[in-house]
Amino acid sequence: MDQSTLVSEYYRCLDEDEYETLRSILHPEFVQHRPDRSFDGREAFVEFMQSGRPQTETTHSVQNLLESTASLAAYGRLFDADDTELFSFIDVFRFDGTGRILAVDTFS
Repeated sequence: MDQSTLVSEYYRCLDEDEYETLRSILHPEFVQHRPDRSFDGREAFVEFMQSGRPQTETTHSVQNLLESTASLAAYGRLFDADDTELFSFIDVFRFDGTGRILAVDTFS
């Protein structure tokens, strides 16, 4: 799976609550850094997405992707269940070279 397809799958899994598929595309040592918190390890991130996030009925709308050989940046907006925009974001993805996401740095 190429990087842009992998990133699309990441957002699809978050939006459709497909946590087993999400788990399969994240490296075991996955990390995410974002303004309000950080997650060290795939299991901590997936657990939060399943049961800890304040709103689970959200949709990620990605407007632009900027890809390099080692990373990919996605610019988009997050919407709630009523289609109200919650915020804009930039996610910078890094990959492990075997088709999994190693890290995401989120800026909002």
